[in-house]
Amino acid sequence: MATFSSDEFGKADFVLLDELSHDAFMANLKLRFQKGKIYTYIGEVVVSVNPYRTLVIYDKEYVQEYKGREMYEREPHIFALADAAYRSMKRTGRDCCIVISGESGSGKTEASKIIMRYIADITNISKRSDIERVTNMLIRSNLILEAFGNAKTNRNDNSSRFGKYMDINFDFKGDPTGGHIQNYLLEKSRVVKQQAGERSFHVFYQLLRGGAPALLEELQLTKNIQQYHYINQGDSARVESLNDSKDFDLVRSAMRVLGYSPQDIETVWKLLAAILHLGNCQFGEGKNEELQIETPEKVQTIAKLLACTPDAVEKALCFRVVGNKLGTVEKMHTVEQAVYGRDAFAKAMYERLFTWIVQRINEQLEVKIIRPSDSIVIGVLDIYGFEVFDSNSFEQLCINYCNEKLQQLFIELVLKQEQEEYMREGIEWVKIDYFNNKIICDLVEVQHTGVIALLDEACFLVGTVTDKHFLHAMDEKYKDHKHYLSRQLDPQDKSLERDQQFRIRHYAGDVTYTVSGFIDKNKDPIYQDFKRLLYNSEHQLLKDMWPEGAQAVTEVTKRPKSAGTRFKESMIALVANLQTKDPFYVRCVKPNEIKAPMRFNDERCLHQVKYLGLLENVRVRRAGFANRQPYQRFMQRYKLTCSETWPVFRGSDQEATLAILRQHSLVNDTACGKTKIFIRSPKTLTFLEQARACRLPMIAVTIQRWVRGYLARRRIQKTKAKEVIINYFRRYKMKSYVHSVIVLFKDVKSLPDLGKSLQWPEPPTVLATFVKHAKQIHARWRAKVILLRIPVRDRPEVQLKAVAYGALSKRRPNWGYNRKWQGNYLVQQSENPNLQAFETSLAHLRRSHGFEKVLFSCIAMKVNKRGKVQERAILITDTDIFKLDPRKHFQRKKSPLHLTDVEGIGLSPMLDQGFVIRFRSGKSLICYMINPGNDNRVAELVAVLCQICQRKYGRQLTVEVSNPLQVGKPGKQRQLHFQEDRVARPTLGKNRGNDIVLFWPSTSF
Repeated sequence: MATFSSDEFGKADFVLLDELSHDAFMANLKLRFQKGKIYTYIGEVVVSVNPYRTLVIYDKEYVQEYKGREMYEREPHIFALADAAYRSMKRTGRDCCIVISGESGSGKTEASKIIMRYIADITNISKRSDIERVTNMLIRSNLILEAFGNAKTNRNDNSSRFGKYMDINFDFKGDPTGGHIQNYLLEKSRVVKQQAGERSFHVFYQLLRGGAPALLEELQLTKNIQQYHYINQGDSARVESLNDSKDFDLVRSAMRVLGYSPQDIETVWKLLAAILHLGNCQFGEGKNEELQIETPEKVQTIAKLLACTPDAVEKALCFRVVGNKLGTVEKMHTVEQAVYGRDAFAKAMYERLFTWIVQRINEQLEVKIIRPSDSIVIGVLDIYGFEVFDSNSFEQLCINYCNEKLQQLFIELVLKQEQEEYMREGIEWVKIDYFNNKIICDLVEVQHTGVIALLDEACFLVGTVTDKHFLHAMDEKYKDHKHYLSRQLDPQDKSLERDQQFRIRHYAGDVTYTVSGFIDKNKDPIYQDFKRLLYNSEHQLLKDMWPEGAQAVTEVTKRPKSAGTRFKESMIALVANLQTKDPFYVRCVKPNEIKAPMRFNDERCLHQVKYLGLLENVRVRRAGFANRQPYQRFMQRYKLTCSETWPVFRGSDQEATLAILRQHSLVNDTACGKTKIFIRSPKTLTFLEQARACRLPMIAVTIQRWVRGYLARRRIQKTKAKEVIINYFRRYKMKSYVHSVIVLFKDVKSLPDLGKSLQWPEPPTVLATFVKHAKQIHARWRAKVILLRIPVRDRPEVQLKAVAYGALSKRRPNWGYNRKWQGNYLVQQSENPNLQAFETSLAHLRRSHGFEKVLFSCIAMKVNKRGKVQERAILITDTDIFKLDPRKHFQRKKSPLHLTDVEGIGLSPMLDQGFVIRFRSGKSLICYMINPGNDNRVAELVAVLCQICQRKYGRQLTVEVSNPLQVGKPGKQRQLHFQEDRVARPTLGKNRGNDIVLFWPSTSF
């Protein structure tokens, strides 16, 4: 449980502090920050300290860890608060809001983005494209608002210079369907003036650094920021933590996603460029002390960018037309008035542009709601924190008044929640004393007598009314008010300047305001001439931004509300809106002024803790009872500390809770509600946690023993179950496979190829050996069936051809398989005209050498050892190879060559009839076969020799198919080349070195 984490990291919930003081609060906050724990709870309020470094606590793993969990189940995190708000909205069907507050640089904007990303990650489980589009637009809208509404200040590189309240709409399933953004008090003065070390709004720098050369040329801009007066005053154009060029591309992409047309985007860039050129527009006095523009080329550029005429721009800058029912008067400005009007014009244009940008975003995010019950919302308020500067003006008064209203709402809602919970649980309500800042809110906002009301009165009085007169009016009105002070009311206070400053005692501390400029800023004036100028622009976008420019000069209109009144009314409306929602709070703290990680400035943090009212929040939260928990949760957490409830309690959760409290003698420090136990002192919780911590090791060992035993039993059961399943599955797979093979080969006898082309199904691993043997059996069966179809007399020939196929397949083309093999060709009259002489010689050889059968005979050209070619009859019997001379009645030449001495056969891969028979003695018989029909008989000779040697002597002859072939004895080897040539009969020739070439007649084939 997060609330009771180890004291090594401090208290995860400030409500559990033993001592309720600023010192104890700060010590706990500092300890957690130094330990890397940037989030701490105050009940359901999250206190966040800006770490100024990247922490790996926001990835998908953390999202899943906090999704659907109660806040107390995990370490304090902003994800827990976002999830609590989301679950509350879904569970109750009521609107919720998350109020994020803190000073500039404390991480408010980042916190709002983290909340939005978390909601985007946990919604749209079904991955609907329309929901994905809405989520994408909600996230992309932040990029646009940061570019146009954020700026670099001395406190923060990405400071929001406007307040923002965003409603995210959800459907009944909890998926985001749209949203709406309301902006408050844009700091438009930053457009024309910045303090040292600060910048104007990001978008100006993004445009200059990220804009393409063609775009900048069209806008007549350069990348040199120092050339533009409105954005170079802070002398801090480059910020290390920002990439203006990359951000410009992201902003353009976001604008396209949110539906901005290319024409609208182009007009936006032109309007920004016009503001930059306007800042460089200089005025001076000409002849007769008349006002003149010293940079007329800028007028031309501005006119082109705003789609107005140069004369109209120049007239609006130099003159003011005042009219009534009687007529009009044209008055030329002084130099000071012209500069004032120019700056007011630039601020007004930028403010209208920002308002239009927000409106366009809202148009894209708009949800069409038919019934209020169709949509519920989570509101996220990211608004400026309490501000105290060396010089505080009208803007700081508005901002601090806003924080007073939010603090008032915060205390009221927290008290209301507490009181409602007490009533639900039947606990007697104890009145809580706290500082009610309503008196300060009334000081600023009350009708007719408030600061804003007096300021409005000073603004609209006839005659010359100065800020000094306004200060004196406040002194008179608030002379008895204990939260207002000025030098006139307390002459002894030397820290206040007479006629210049006043002080308001806010709930967060005293703030001294300088009245200079109050009236002017409250009037927020812009001459009607500028409104008419932009209304008459050819850009429809600018025309739409300034509809009041359509009014005639002489038309009498109602006096517009002042800036202070508009802001007051917006704050009252905001508070009224927040009061209708269930609130959740994030209080952001800035640890130091130098934006350094791991630096904790005690004085600065204490100041923020005070003006955020955090200690007051703790005091309200723990008034009466510091902690409350449902009985079921309390019993589950602490039952192990009580012998009566551990391990199993036979009774209700409330009875178990009382049994635990009785055993530890803690009943007097608690109160029992209907569903919760209320604990008064944090020490009681600490005691229970310590008792639980002491019991945990023993319980852990017991649980480990139970779990290990359970897991072991489960493992054995699963193993046995797996074996049974595997065995059944194997049998099923084997049966299925055998069945599929039976079906496949069912009609195999009727197939032309007897099933040779059938594809065997992939067998299970266990049947791999079986299938291998089955394939062999099938192949043998096919061979048997095929052989049975062959006549008995033809089977020896088929066997020979099979031997030749095995030896020569894919090695020598056309090896004569398609003709009839006869073996002893010389016994045929067509082959051997001298048949009688051959038969006489054959009978003599059979008597003298005792062979039984002639396997092969042919006429061949033999190459002798001297390299000469001679005609010979080659006779192969079942024992020897004979060389006979056909010219001498087939007389035997030399001794026969025994088959036992044959080692291998060589032939070329071509169509020639040459062959080489190699013997173990190293001799080689080189011949070229000739016959009347030019038949290819070399393969038959190879088959005869291979078959007889295998059958009779059990030897496998080596068959070499290559060109050239190695011939001769070892040490005297040479290469025999086969070459087709136009020769009448085989001829022997010499090649390089000792190699020989056998030319064979091409006409033979």
